[in-house]
Amino acid sequence: MEHGIYLVTLVGAALVVAAAFSSLIAFRFGAPLLLLFLCIGLATGTDGLGIHFDNARVAYFAGSLALAVILFDSGFGTPLNALRQAAGPALSLATFGVLLTTGLFGAAAYYLLDLTWLESFLLGAAVASTDAAAVFFLLRAGEINLRERVRSTLEVESGTNDPIAIFLTITLVEVIAANTHPEAKVLVTDLAVGFLVNMGLGAVIGILGGMAIVRLVDRLNLDHGLLPIFVLTLSLMVFAAAGAVGGSGFLAVYLAGLIAGNSDIRAVTILKRFQDGMSWLAQIIMFLILGLFATPSQFPAILVPAVLLGLFLVFVARPIAVWLCLVPFRLPRPEVAFVSWVGLRGAVSILLAITPLLGGLENGRLIFNTAFIIVLVSLIIQGWTVGPLARRLGLIVPARLGPLDKVELELPGSAHHELLAYRVSPGSPVARGERIPRWARPSLVLRDGRSMRFQDMGRLAAGDHVYIFVPDRYPRLLDKLFASRAVVDPEDADFFGAFAVDPSRPAEELETAYAPGLTEAERKLSIGDLVTTRLGGHAEYADRVLLGPIELIVRDVDDKGRITGLGLSFEPTAPVARVPVFLSAGEIRDRIAAFIRNRRKPAKARAVEAAAEMETVPQPVVEKTTGEG
Repeated sequence: MEHGIYLVTLVGAALVVAAAFSSLIAFRFGAPLLLLFLCIGLATGTDGLGIHFDNARVAYFAGSLALAVILFDSGFGTPLNALRQAAGPALSLATFGVLLTTGLFGAAAYYLLDLTWLESFLLGAAVASTDAAAVFFLLRAGEINLRERVRSTLEVESGTNDPIAIFLTITLVEVIAANTHPEAKVLVTDLAVGFLVNMGLGAVIGILGGMAIVRLVDRLNLDHGLLPIFVLTLSLMVFAAAGAVGGSGFLAVYLAGLIAGNSDIRAVTILKRFQDGMSWLAQIIMFLILGLFATPSQFPAILVPAVLLGLFLVFVARPIAVWLCLVPFRLPRPEVAFVSWVGLRGAVSILLAITPLLGGLENGRLIFNTAFIIVLVSLIIQGWTVGPLARRLGLIVPARLGPLDKVELELPGSAHHELLAYRVSPGSPVARGERIPRWARPSLVLRDGRSMRFQDMGRLAAGDHVYIFVPDRYPRLLDKLFASRAVVDPEDADFFGAFAVDPSRPAEELETAYAPGLTEAERKLSIGDLVTTRLGGHAEYADRVLLGPIELIVRDVDDKGRITGLGLSFEPTAPVARVPVFLSAGEIRDRIAAFIRNRRKPAKARAVEAAAEMETVPQPVVEKTTGEG
């Protein structure tokens, strides 16, 4: 018995170490990390090194706990501004998108596999949710700076679509296991009522649980070493409590993390570091267990239909569902196309595919093996193409900041304050004489091994280490002050335009200088408000607006989303790869309106406009800049 404990511990620890080392390979070559973890599990399982593991209940239990930890960390790290920015599109994808994907995929599975309609929809529900952890790892590994709107949409979708897919899967398993054949109308009604109850209870318990976590952390004077464990345990209690009363524990734990992460919780820096490590460990354990549970020798019997279903999911079901869900939102076609492509399937799909085995379904093993192969197809095809596709669609923007050397410290007894240690980078604004804002209190400077008060140091120099006492919710202005200049790729040298424009100037000046064809109402706005209006009321870094012969580019925005810097270009960037589908409702409306106007416009007027477009473009009246972001 004692020898067995040592052997199991040795093998388990060796697998975790192997998975950790594999991350170095993934970062080096940009490979999907989840794929490597699964391959390690497959290589050491029954058909590999011979480790026999076929306990579905243990696999599902361990995977569910690991997923709860991951979802809490995901919610904790999601800022509210990202939620506000992407709430509409992301929630549409997480609800209607999951349902549409389930229906489309289920119809294809019925004709390709020997399954009933309910079993086909069960398989569709299992693979309907995305795995954003793999997506964002690829973006980080490839050093891809994705547009904020796209990133926020994917983040929020990933945190909210898992509970819905889990509810659908478990409900269908229970219906099939009961060996009943309900009418379609009755089934839909029961699903709708059950969904509202499940999600409603989960949401209420998650919000109350998140508020309770914040209150307990602030009230109890726990040791900093115990505090992260206390918070993690409370999050699991929220997960279990919601599930025990019939609610969605996964939605509850995500909302609890969202509430806690966006409040003034104490020791937020320590909590983030601990949860990052626990999230990595949870992913490794979950992926390894699911890989061990699979039996690759059973795959050849269903390989062809499973691969075809994987291709159908990637190229048909997901794109159609995404387009239908995002039609009401004015999102550019490249962004819609990218969101549809980045629907990677991962550990959640494999975990849900275990539920038919737990329910004792006749085709449970067939459903599990098919879902496993579909996940592999998704990771292989989509996993290695996320970065190239983002570049192809023009969704990559130059880095906002260059290298930044910063350490965040939390001092005992300093509630809601932090001590930041910056190293002054060559070429940074503070090295060039920029002043530190008043709300930040520099206390100590280290230079050449000597420590002195900030007031006695004079002007900061490159290489100095500065210790600054700030509120824990400090604006990101400090990072901008201490960061070096971003290295701009030669291809991006003119990304932000060669000329600077003051966003507070009246838009009437643009009309006078360049005649872009502004309306009377637009001429009364400032240039910054004009750009914000043209962008639908929200501007973000690197957004672009084409106005006749010129193009305005957002160089920077403040913490409240107001435009603080604009660039102007007379040579608009080459159009990104055209996407033949994915028109939004706004684009459809604009095209219909343009078609009607052109039909009503006399031929002579159209000829005059065409001749006007051939005239010489006026010379710039704004100051030439370096074009840096």
